[in-house]
Amino acid sequence: QVQLVESGGGLVQAGGSLRLSCAASGRSFAVYGMGWFRQAPGKAREFVAARKRSGTSTEYADSVQGRFTISGDSAENTVFLQMNSLKLEDTAVYYCAVSRWNRWDFRRISNGYEYWGQGTQVTVSS
Repeated sequence: QVQLVESGGGLVQAGGSLRLSCAASGRSFAVYGMGWFRQAPGKAREFVAARKRSGTSTEYADSVQGRFTISGDSAENTVFLQMNSLKLEDTAVYYCAVSRWNRWDFRRISNGYEYWGQGTQVTVSS
């Protein structure tokens, strides 16, 4: 089985930074795409960022463009989310997701990924 373990969440003041990590482990497998989603209280889960494992393509939600950066270590099947200039509205549980297959056309929706992490809380305070 594939397991995704996230880390790096926490409490930060507005304007601050955090770096989330997500490591995939389990049986040897190839990853095609990796993504980050978030869910704030009372809201639906929403797309944040996605990256092809090759690093040739990345994409961001408009709300985080220019502030967040998705990167990865393809050899380790690890994906990172560097979050800068954090805002109150960035408060949410952040989930990483992985697709073994080419579902890049669906990178912005949950169906684009087969495996999900357990989530890590990010709280931005004023």
